[in-house]
Amino acid sequence: MIAALNRLIDLVEMDLAEDLDVPAVAAQLGTTEFHLRRMFSSLAGMPLSEYIRRRRMTVAAAELIGGGQVLDVAVRHGYGSAEAFGRAFRAVHGASVAEVRQNGGPLRTQPKLRFRLTVEGNFTMDTRITDRPAFRLVGHAARVPLIHEGANPHIQAHIASLAPADHARLKTLGGTEPTGLLQVSADVDPDYAEGSELTYLHGVALDASTPAPADLDVLEVPAGSWAVFRTSGPYPAALQSTWAATATEWFPSNPWRLRPGPSIVAVLDRAADFSTATTELWLPIERA
Repeated sequence: MIAALNRLIDLVEMDLAEDLDVPAVAAQLGTTEFHLRRMFSSLAGMPLSEYIRRRRMTVAAAELIGGGQVLDVAVRHGYGSAEAFGRAFRAVHGASVAEVRQNGGPLRTQPKLRFRLTVEGNFTMDTRITDRPAFRLVGHAARVPLIHEGANPHIQAHIASLAPADHARLKTLGGTEPTGLLQVSADVDPDYAEGSELTYLHGVALDASTPAPADLDVLEVPAGSWAVFRTSGPYPAALQSTWAATATEWFPSNPWRLRPGPSIVAVLDRAADFSTATTELWLPIERA
């Protein structure tokens, strides 16, 4: 996977002006667009599209300072007008083209990325692989923005809006793995961009043959393989650290890749104030 990401970076650099055909590149590299985008964003800390935009504006700034004409530079980097280029330039650098040409800055330069795998062995991951038949997730769903670190206040508000009777009812419905009350994230942006919207479902898992109550939201989950990561410690910090380590340590070292599907957190045990918890993170996977 590390080699594939570095090849992706090289292809971006070959022609910054052209929009990269990511599905074709992923197929060429022997992986999927979904997995390639998710691993890039997890390891780089930004979506692939944002990295390309920053690289374009970094190279464009150097050309402008070197005396290039604005329209020529704009067209060379894929913009149809100087106005559109100027807006994108300011969004990246925080300064106008005129200010940069006059003063040489300020500039927010994006260096070319290079991915390396460092094996330290200091993060033990309690992991199992399981094949599951089709099942359904039922509960209460809401659209919320994605937040990478810390508690998500939008999810907290959604859960707080549910009556105690709703939680008690869900607990009686669960009938298959993953067990217990579940935190489900679905329809997530492939780039995993912070602030993008996802569907969050607070619910339980049922067998595919078990009817879902008509007043609950339902997500149908097809049969497939899952990687299950068990974590205990401060909540949500320990869970988020494990989530990050799946990209930095587990996937680069194992013959699996992410496939489209919901990610699921099963809360197995927790402190009364939820300061600590034992959880299982379920990620849909397939053979790489």
